[in-house]
Amino acid sequence: MSSEVLVSRPNYDSRAVAQGVPEKEPPVEPEVPQASSGSATAGYRSAKYTTTEWFSNYHTVLQQADTDGHRAGSIQRQSKTLYQNTEAATFKTQAQGTRLLGERLQEIHCWRSELQRHIEQLRADTESLLALKTRLEKALDATETPYAIATDNLNCRARRLGPDLVRDAVEEELLKEVDLIRSVQALLKRTTAQVVTQIKMNREAKQMLELDWSDKYQAYNLDDRCGRHSNMSPDTRHHPSSATLQDQVCNRSSWTQFTQDNLTKAMQEDLATSSLRSELPQSHADKPEFDTWVSKLKFSVVPLALFVCARLLVEQVLHDTTEDLRVQCASVDQAFSQRCVELIEAKRQLEIKLTTILEQIGAQERNIVALHQAIDNKEAPLRVAQSRLYLRSLRPNMELCRDEPQLSLEGEVREIDATVTSLQQQLSEARGSLSHLEESRMALEKDINCKTHSLFIERDKCMTHRKRYPTVSTLSGY
Repeated sequence: MSSEVLVSRPNYDSRAVAQGVPEKEPPVEPEVPQASSGSATAGYRSAKYTTTEWFSNYHTVLQQADTDGHRAGSIQRQSKTLYQNTEAATFKTQAQGTRLLGERLQEIHCWRSELQRHIEQLRADTESLLALKTRLEKALDATETPYAIATDNLNCRARRLGPDLVRDAVEEELLKEVDLIRSVQALLKRTTAQVVTQIKMNREAKQMLELDWSDKYQAYNLDDRCGRHSNMSPDTRHHPSSATLQDQVCNRSSWTQFTQDNLTKAMQEDLATSSLRSELPQSHADKPEFDTWVSKLKFSVVPLALFVCARLLVEQVLHDTTEDLRVQCASVDQAFSQRCVELIEAKRQLEIKLTTILEQIGAQERNIVALHQAIDNKEAPLRVAQSRLYLRSLRPNMELCRDEPQLSLEGEVREIDATVTSLQQQLSEARGSLSHLEESRMALEKDINCKTHSLFIERDKCMTHRKRYPTVSTLSGY
């Protein structure tokens, strides 16, 4: 037998340690003095329990086992109740979450459909405005032809001659046409700028809606995946930090308000594009009225301040400008036609008068020839009478008397002289009349040349050039 001294083990409860129950201190037994049997057996007696210790030890073990058993039963009953209750609560919470996800999917789908509808509407409105912008640009380019025609007509008519260089009704209508074309060009430029602004705002609103639609599309797919997850899904895993509420996460009201603001902006753009007919002026010809209307619209409703150039406005502007230009063109053409009629009539009357003057000139020339002949015819009788008087003046002495032949000859000479004087005076008047007739002839021919030249300018140049005036469809931008 070994001579080592045996020491008793401390009481250690491994189940209490496993269950996390603090270990109880073993009861301290009072020391019982033992009788000494001598030094030879001292080592054997100290290494063994006493009977009292043995009874106390297994009674303690029995009590601890009984206590642990009762505690284990209580914990088992509590655990059963707890996991039954938590399982029901978890199932209920999960079912509620699935139901809320389904409702959220329906809500997102509704908002996404609404966004999609407005995106398509904005796309259609923008395409329509782009087509109108192209029409405006074509209409603006088309006004260059009437402007060139009107200015060319004015320049051609400035080359009229003499008294035909007059500020008549044609020139008044041409000046009105030039002013109208300039006003139309300014209006088309302003309207084009407004259409460009509206297109830009439509695109900005469409971009916001597309971003919102894209976010809702991703959110819908994610929530759809969330709704398809179940306890049997193999692709679920633990994400401990996902349940933490982040500071940048918005609440439900701000989420709804954000989409509503985007849709409101889109509806305002759609309203600005297609719902302004009731505000349109009847015609742009009255420029102060048009400017007053634009100013009123700019300061009336803030969202509509820059939305003047809507579809109906552009259509109305193009219709009004085209109609006004064609009406003014018809007025100018009518004035030209009337002026040509007046020129033709004036030229006809001048030519008739010229024919009469030429006939009178011919008659006057023949009259002058006749007067010359008459004067020449008086030379012989005058020489005869004067010769007779001269010869009779040579009579001698008392024979040189004023007898009847002498008186007759003197009367004949005076008569012939008076006749020649009268014929010469008449000849002078005939020559003066012929000179005036020649001046009238020259004036008539000059005026006829002016009328011919003016008629060539009005009819052959201006009216021929005006046949190149743009059609209604061209002025409308088509």
